[in-house]
Amino acid sequence: MPVEAAVAAGTMEITVSKFELLRELTATQGVVERKTTIPILSNYLFEAAGDRLSITATDLDLSLRTSCAAKVKKEGSCTIPARKLHDYVKLLPDADITIKLLENHWVSIRCGRSNTKMVGMAKSNFPSLPVFPTAGVVTIPAQVLRGLIARTGFAISNEESRYTLNGALMLLKPESITMVATDGHRLAHCERAGEKFDGISGEMKTLVPKKAMDELKSLLDSTDTETVEFAKDESTLFFRIGSRLMTSRQLTGQFPNFEAVLPKDNSKVVPLNADDLNAAILRVAQFADERSRAVRLKLEKGEVKISASSTEAGESEDSLECAYNGEPLTIGFNAAYLVDFLKASGTADVRLELKDPQSAGQLRPAEGDDYKYRYIVMPMRI
Repeated sequence: MPVEAAVAAGTMEITVSKFELLRELTATQGVVERKTTIPILSNYLFEAAGDRLSITATDLDLSLRTSCAAKVKKEGSCTIPARKLHDYVKLLPDADITIKLLENHWVSIRCGRSNTKMVGMAKSNFPSLPVFPTAGVVTIPAQVLRGLIARTGFAISNEESRYTLNGALMLLKPESITMVATDGHRLAHCERAGEKFDGISGEMKTLVPKKAMDELKSLLDSTDTETVEFAKDESTLFFRIGSRLMTSRQLTGQFPNFEAVLPKDNSKVVPLNADDLNAAILRVAQFADERSRAVRLKLEKGEVKISASSTEAGESEDSLECAYNGEPLTIGFNAAYLVDFLKASGTADVRLELKDPQSAGQLRPAEGDDYKYRYIVMPMRI
């Protein structure tokens, strides 16, 4: 076993800047498994070659491979406990760090006058990762994808039992991209037209799991890369953002037929200032029933009254002026669902479009922004 012996004797030695290493370790923290029954998943895979250090974290459903510049004295690889390394590197002085593989998978980390040895694990235990496909790659503008996720991600269901709702549907067409998310009580639908997607004919539907959406959002928030390369094979989704590659297991199953839910004839339209509406709902919701979180919206000529009451807390009402001159109407909604939309819409004014007290309400930004954004909320009995 001469090869094994050489590996065990330590064949990796690199020097890397603390700033660069910490930036990449921080980017992968969301992927590392905190409570895992498989110990190797709590570790990073470090691979040094050429002048790069490549860092991989995975929880088997989601993986992130990232890299940074390094002076590679000896090429090789090792695994290091992820959380411990991140917490330790954060506390090191801003200087170069030398990482070296020792015997029995131990890893030495030196920085200035600090010297630490960490207990790693055999690299052979680390799961092998899917390889980025060579064909069928679609380029998506990073800020467009970020905008879609911000407007829909919060509506994904957290209930494990509603399996196909634990993700968002991404719909790519030759000239548009749409994202839809729902938890059965509300639905966020956001379309961006006027984009060109080469290589797409007809439409390409993909279910993106919630954890992948959250991770994508934080990767897109911290990048100045302008495009994301997206690809998929039978079981895996691939998103390449600059030097970072995120892979995710695909959700299988049928996403609900959302077209059937989109309201057709919500003719009672109420234009409202988003900040005023948000502030009024937050105030009134303090007095809503704690379980249902229901607030009541009462439309009358020229105003909308927002109220809530509960036997424990009392009652509260706010009123907003608005240009409404239709029939009076009273409808109930979950306050948190309304606030989620107002936070995500990013516009000064919104339109509330209603049909009757039993039908779903629709909210959308009032002025035409670059996204065709609609948010549908089921009413509550009040």
